[in-house]
Amino acid sequence: MKAAVYREFAKPLTIQNLPDPTPSDHGVVIRVEATGLCRSDWHGWMGHDPDIRLPHVPGHELAGVIEATGKDIIRWNVGDRVTLPFVCGCGICPQCATGNHQVCDRQFQPGFTHWGSFAEYVAIDYADVNIVTLPDEIDFVTAASLGCRFVTSFRAIVEQGNVSAGQWVAVHGCGGVGLSAIMIANALGANVVGVDINDEKLDFAKLIGATATVNASNTEAVAQKIIDLTEGGAHVSIDALGSPVTCFNSIVNLRKRGKHIQVGLMLADHRHPAVPMDQIIANELEILGSHGMQAHKYSELLLMIRAGKLFPEKLVQKTISLEESLDELVTMDSFSGTGITVIDKF
Repeated sequence: MKAAVYREFAKPLTIQNLPDPTPSDHGVVIRVEATGLCRSDWHGWMGHDPDIRLPHVPGHELAGVIEATGKDIIRWNVGDRVTLPFVCGCGICPQCATGNHQVCDRQFQPGFTHWGSFAEYVAIDYADVNIVTLPDEIDFVTAASLGCRFVTSFRAIVEQGNVSAGQWVAVHGCGGVGLSAIMIANALGANVVGVDINDEKLDFAKLIGATATVNASNTEAVAQKIIDLTEGGAHVSIDALGSPVTCFNSIVNLRKRGKHIQVGLMLADHRHPAVPMDQIIANELEILGSHGMQAHKYSELLLMIRAGKLFPEKLVQKTISLEESLDELVTMDSFSGTGITVIDKF
């Protein structure tokens, strides 16, 4: 198969021909029709993820068609259109037994714990637990855009945040995760404040549902600005970027008994950011993480898309070839462009 590969961290990727994967007894091989580029892939390429072993094929936001199945597969057949969450569960550990596959004790992630989807084919284990049927109405590019950013934001807003109509939601960072969170919170009837340093992204945030925006590059006190806009602070606030500054502001801008949800990855030097513990205690704030979404929870998301309540395809900025991904991946930390980039030509 053709695949994008890096053999050293933070060094150029190349296109190579590699052996086609074969399914495990409980796994499948998916012919990749589309796969998203995500900042998590950039973190992996930089060497920030200890699970990655070189040489490596990145990619974890994918959709495609089942090409082969293992002998113990029950639910799937060759030719099925499918997608999957980026965090996959084993199905039998204590976490999976309670339905929390997103924090499986033996979780595996394509593009991190094993070779990913910047390739013509990708192998997925425990497929009966982790694969999701892709409705005919949803094309492969849109499905790939769901893979990490949209489903992570969906669970953060719906499950962790328990956002309801009329609440104020602050979203710090208007990249793929943040824009997804804005669209989802707006669909639930919440008022949303989008925060970024790029006016183009903030303008787009308004188009997809932000009630108000704050440009952090020319606002002296971002948290106070949000408190003023919301007349008391956000009920729910999300750090969709993952930096010490956005994390801190997301907590400080909460009203009493509000919820901060950390979605943006905090890796390398950002692993242990300062937090305003005095306010967390005095105002009884909740601090929550959100890590992907289980396959069995996709039905509600897919129903909202099919019902015309969510439009993830609007977040797809452009589609590119596998060859073009070699340059696109290594420049992801520049945060240029608006929305999501998807590979759909192999």
